[in-house]
Amino acid sequence: MDATPSVATGGKPRLAITFCTQCRWLLRAAWMAQELLSTFGDEIGEVALVPGTGGVFLITCGPDTIWDRASDDGFPDVKTLKQRVRDRLAPSRDLGHIDRP
Repeated sequence: MDATPSVATGGKPRLAITFCTQCRWLLRAAWMAQELLSTFGDEIGEVALVPGTGGVFLITCGPDTIWDRASDDGFPDVKTLKQRVRDRLAPSRDLGHIDRP
């Protein structure tokens, strides 16, 4: 059983960014957390930074995978990441210039 909660205090979703400490991806993970909190501050209860190893870079919302570096071939750009989080948390939300071609 996974001990990671899927809902933060207050009933809002918890996002987790698991990053490889061996690869020194903390700064990248922290930047993406800041971007998500800036955009989805009202929809997100928490963004957790979870240290890992072995080249992991995984962004999850509860049991759902938002991004996995291994299967998604690298890192997300901010536009793609915000669109995937939006699609999971608030599908009808307009992201402004990010949604424009």
